[in-house]
Amino acid sequence: MIILMKKNATQEQIDHVTDWIRTVGYQPHLSQGVERTLIGAIGDDRGRAQLKSASFLPGVEKLVPILKPYKLASREFQEADTVVRVGEVLIGGGEFTVIAGPCSIESEEQMMEAGYVAKKAGAKIIRGGAFKPRTSPYSFQGMEEEGLKLLKKVGEKLGMPVVTEIMNPTDADLVESYSDILQIGARNVQNFALLKKVGHCRKPVLLKRGLMTTIEELLMSAEYILSEGNDQIILCERGIRTFETATRNTLDISAVPVLKELTHLPVIIDPSHAAGHAKYVLSLTRAAVAVGADGVIVEIHPEPEKAFSDGAQSLRPEQFYRLMEEVGILAGAMRDGIGRLQ
Repeated sequence: MIILMKKNATQEQIDHVTDWIRTVGYQPHLSQGVERTLIGAIGDDRGRAQLKSASFLPGVEKLVPILKPYKLASREFQEADTVVRVGEVLIGGGEFTVIAGPCSIESEEQMMEAGYVAKKAGAKIIRGGAFKPRTSPYSFQGMEEEGLKLLKKVGEKLGMPVVTEIMNPTDADLVESYSDILQIGARNVQNFALLKKVGHCRKPVLLKRGLMTTIEELLMSAEYILSEGNDQIILCERGIRTFETATRNTLDISAVPVLKELTHLPVIIDPSHAAGHAKYVLSLTRAAVAVGADGVIVEIHPEPEKAFSDGAQSLRPEQFYRLMEEVGILAGAMRDGIGRLQ
């Protein structure tokens, strides 16, 4: 349920409504715009009848039911786009943000070289995996805390935020202490204990769609994080599993406009994991710009043939430079075209 406050509602009235919501067993979530304040009352249906009494509270204009199962993530709750800020970097709000780096953190030299390439080309955030979820238990599992230290060192030296994956709720404090954005990978999109844990973290969360996760299921996963208090979420389409074997996964490019319609959260694309082949990454990045995504997360490596993981889908420095050049041209053309239409 959304409680719409009157334009002239006082702060005292808003505070009274939020306190009252708690007394009937719901959690209040505020969305304060320029003219109006919306208060979401989130909880199960047991107190729905009592919740309707909110219409009689001072300062309340009306009650609006939220029809979607994902309440806080829906456009019904918040019409304006959420813009996630990481230092000086923005994800959403018309910006096309590029995140780049290797799949796995392998050494300080490798990370520093990849980070330098990312910054020189114009990427805004560095990625790197310290904990690696691998299909085989015999594959490289990541450098763990030592990798986190290297990632933070490179980010600080280059003056760029960093993002890395978190796999276990018990690692939340550790990963949060080193990373600027916490990534939840495709395999953990419905790890509800992990989702709740990062909901209490102070850092933004990059939430990847699972291999066989529907759009509604992705938004319900985001809802777990939002309901725990963390509203800084970036959704990521990274390809889904279909019958097609020509690529690693099938990029669901239509997910971007669908999500843009359903949610206020920013949406980016991972063309590297979608394709599984470096030769397709540029084309899929062009598609991401054209379809209105808020950015991409791309894998790059100084020497892909020597990569500990996902070398086949990692761009060489010269390939990444070309990608960034084209992104700049396409993003500019899109902005100009939209401006003329308006």
